[in-house]
Amino acid sequence: MRVLNVAFLSVIGFCTLLPVALAAQDRPPIIDMHLHADLPPYEVPSGTPALCRPEPCQGTGQATANHAETLKKTLEAMDRYNVIKAFLSGVDPAIVRQWVAAAPDRFIAAPFILQPGEPDPEVLRHAYAAGRFSGMGEIATQLTGTPLNDSTLEPYFALAAKLDLPVLIHTAGIGPYLPGFRSAAGNPLLLEDVLVRHPKLRLFVENAGYPYRGEMIAMMYQYPQLHADVSTISWVIPRTAFYDYLEAFVRAGLGKRLMFGSDQMRWPENIGEGIDAIEQAPFLTKAQKRDILYHNAVRFLRLEQEPE
Repeated sequence: MRVLNVAFLSVIGFCTLLPVALAAQDRPPIIDMHLHADLPPYEVPSGTPALCRPEPCQGTGQATANHAETLKKTLEAMDRYNVIKAFLSGVDPAIVRQWVAAAPDRFIAAPFILQPGEPDPEVLRHAYAAGRFSGMGEIATQLTGTPLNDSTLEPYFALAAKLDLPVLIHTAGIGPYLPGFRSAAGNPLLLEDVLVRHPKLRLFVENAGYPYRGEMIAMMYQYPQLHADVSTISWVIPRTAFYDYLEAFVRAGLGKRLMFGSDQMRWPENIGEGIDAIEQAPFLTKAQKRDILYHNAVRFLRLEQEPE
C-alpha cells in the first residue's frame, strides 16, 4: 500500500505540473536579455510592490523574500513562458554561480558594475579566462553619479571589446531614487565616445534609453553595433507610454535591433508582464514580436536558432 501511495502521489504531482509543461511547449522560445540574480544598490523589503512611474502609482506584485525565492520564482516564470536563455547580472559572484548551477546552460552570467573599479578589471579578466562569466554588465555607474563616457569605465569597455563580450549598460533618464543618480548622466549621446573608440563593441542599452527617444534613435542610426532592450519600461511606466516609445523605434526602422528584457529584479512575475506587453502590442506584426522576443537576441548573441 505504501508503494501504491507513493506512486499515486507521483502521478498527482506529474498531473499538477503537466499544464505548465504543456503551456511552455506550446509557446515559441524567448530570450530574456535582462535578469538580476541580486538587487543592488538598495534593499527592498519582502512584499514591497514593484517599482512604478510616474508617482503616485501602485506597482504590481510583491517583492520576493530572499535570493533563493527570487531564483525559484524566476525559473518558474522562465519555464512557464519558455524563456530558454537569459542574460544574468549579479554583484555577488557566489549568488550568480548558484543560479548557473540551478539551470546549467540557461544563463549568460555577467558581473554587475556599480562603481568604477569594483570589481577590478584585472580580477574580471581572470574570471573570464576561467569561464565564470560570458557577458559584462549591467554597467550601472549612472546610478551612483559616474557618467557613461567617464575615463574610469574605459578598462571595462576595452576588456569587453577585446573578449568580444555582450555588454549591458544602464542608459536612461529614469532610475531608482538614489542620491547620486542624475537623469542627464543617462543621455545615450554620452556613449558616442565609447562607440568611436570601440567600433566592434557589442553594446546594448537598457530601456532603449527611455525617455531619450530622439537621441537614442540617432545613436542607433549612426552606430549599427548598438542595440537596445525594452526591460523595465514594459511594466514600470503606463503601457500607453511604453507603446508610444516602442512604436517610434519600430517606425524608425529599428525593429531588428530591439530585444526583450524583463529586468525582473525582486518581482519575477514581471517577466510575464513584459512578455505580455510585447505580445499584445497592436502595432507589431507577428514577425516583429518574434524578432523582439527571440530572433534579435539570437543574432546579437550569435546563438543557434531553436525551432519554432
